[in-house]
Amino acid sequence: MNELMRAVSVTPLGEPERSVLLNVADEVPVRLTFNGILPHGIMMMTPDHLEDFAFGYCLTEGIICSTEQIRSITVTPEDDGVTMDVTITGDAFAPLLKRRPRAQTGHTSCGICGTEDVPDMESIDTPSLPIDYTVSASAIRYALSDLDNWQNLNAATRMVHAAAWADLNGRILLIREDVGRHNALDKLIGARLQDLDLKEKGFCILTSRYSFEMALKTSRANMATVVAISAPTYRAYQLAQKLNQTLVAIARRDRQLVFCGSERIS
Repeated sequence: MNELMRAVSVTPLGEPERSVLLNVADEVPVRLTFNGILPHGIMMMTPDHLEDFAFGYCLTEGIICSTEQIRSITVTPEDDGVTMDVTITGDAFAPLLKRRPRAQTGHTSCGICGTEDVPDMESIDTPSLPIDYTVSASAIRYALSDLDNWQNLNAATRMVHAAAWADLNGRILLIREDVGRHNALDKLIGARLQDLDLKEKGFCILTSRYSFEMALKTSRANMATVVAISAPTYRAYQLAQKLNQTLVAIARRDRQLVFCGSERIS
């Protein structure tokens, strides 16, 4: 079984006689295949919650439309990493076969790399997100104040990203951590897909910047309100506006900025 982190002995600069033991998060290659015959790519990620990643990735990449289209997931450990084979229904597999093959390996920092086409703003056909509930400013601030308590791997390593889901009271219900911010988000989305209790109204919290591909993923997962610790890129901001998403960013405990979708903030 792959370990999530490993202890490494390091030497402070200018103090060669002293050593310090640090925990360093690991990343492993995850070779993704479909229906036992179609290689799709290799992703570098933290080696846990892999089934959650499979569900989330398949949804946000448009491979499936619903969880019922995934029949089984088989994770096989290898000498270096794992192979994960996802069996999907024929109506989902046929369009996947017609796609162009992935151009390259997906790295930990990677969202839509490995594809040959980057969707432009006009071609994105994701439905606009409805305003059917609001999120209070106090709930957002409460979740931000509690976020550190949920980041166990980051507490040990100080180097991984997190994606969390909070309810309308600001109570964090679930978190996923990963060396890759896109992986953490896909794992959170996949976990929510499989748990009816987590499909209740709420909002997503990200410990990273909010880039275009992150905006694509959250909107495809019907996450109407997103709170990001760092800033959005301008393209992500444009997409959030286009899809009627509420984006709160540069969100710290003492100050948060509403970039768009203020109608959902109460």
